[in-house]
Amino acid sequence: MSLFPPIEPYNDLFLEVSDLHTIHVEEAGNPDGKPVVFVHGGPGGGIETIYRQYFDPEKWRIVLFDQRGCGKSTPFAELAENTTWDLVSDMEKIRDFLHIEKWVVFGGSWGSTLSLAYAQSHPGKVKGLILRGIFLLRHKEIQWFYQEGTSNIYPDAWENYIKPIDEGERDDFLSAYYKRLTSKNRDVRLEAAKAWSMWEGSTSKLLQDEKIMQHFGEEDFSEAFARIECHYFIHKGWFDPEDQLLQNISLIRHIPGAIVQGRYDVVCPMITAWELHQAWPEAEFHIIKDSGHSMTEPGIAEKLVQLTEHFADL
Repeated sequence: MSLFPPIEPYNDLFLEVSDLHTIHVEEAGNPDGKPVVFVHGGPGGGIETIYRQYFDPEKWRIVLFDQRGCGKSTPFAELAENTTWDLVSDMEKIRDFLHIEKWVVFGGSWGSTLSLAYAQSHPGKVKGLILRGIFLLRHKEIQWFYQEGTSNIYPDAWENYIKPIDEGERDDFLSAYYKRLTSKNRDVRLEAAKAWSMWEGSTSKLLQDEKIMQHFGEEDFSEAFARIECHYFIHKGWFDPEDQLLQNISLIRHIPGAIVQGRYDVVCPMITAWELHQAWPEAEFHIIKDSGHSMTEPGIAEKLVQLTEHFADL
C-alpha cells in the first residue's frame, strides 16, 4: 500500500496562541471527513507536504500545524514560551478554533512524545492514537543519541557532530551544544545547528539518504530544528518525573492505539517502544523488520497508511 497522491491544503491560517507566538495551521482532505491532527517531529521540525499523503483525502479532515518557532510559525526559532505544555495548549486551541469535538492524533518521533502528552492531558478529545518511532525524552534516550550509543554505529558521521565542540567539553555534548545554539554570534549558532541537524539526518534511515541529509543541513531548517530540540532536551521536556508519560499511561489505555517501530531505529531505539508496549498492551504493536527511524521508509510508510485506513473506519 503506497502513499496517497499529493494534495494541497483547502485552508491555510495563522492562529495567535500567545502575545508572542503565532502558529501556522493547514487543513487538507475532506472538510467533512474524520478529523486527524498530524504532530510533527523534532521538536522544531515543521510540517512537510508529504505528510498529507498518509491519509485518504476522501475520508480524512487532515489538520497539520507548525509547532512554536518552526516552519511558518512565528517568531522563528524562538525559545521563550516554548515548552511541551505550551504545545499541548496550542493543540487544544487549534481543535477549539476549528470546532472539532474529537480527533485522531498521529505523531512520530518527538511527535509521539507530544501526542502522548496531549492525549494524557485531554483524553476526552482523542478518538485514537497512531504513534511511530517512539521517543519519551528520558535521560537514557538523550544520552544514547547525543553522547554515546549511536556514535558506535555511525562513527564516521559522529566525527562531524563533535567537530564544533572543544575537547574539554565533550563529556557533556548537550550542554556544550546548548551554549553554542543560544550564542549571540550567528556564525557560532549556525555551525552548531548544521552539525547537530546533520547528525540526525545521517542516522534516520536504515540506508543513508543524501536528500534527507541535505535537507537537514539547510540553514533555516537546521537553526530552528537544532535550537528547539536542544532547548527541550536540556530542560528534560518539562516532565516530572522523567518517565511521566509511562507512569500516566492509565489515562489513555481505553483509547484505540497503534505503535509502529522500525527494528533498526538508532535515533529512537526500539527498547523505548517496547517499554511503551509493555505499559500499554491494549495498543497494537507493529515492528517493521527492515526499517530505521524515518516515516518515509517503505515498510513504515506502508504500515502507517494501513493504520490510517483502519482508523478511518473506527
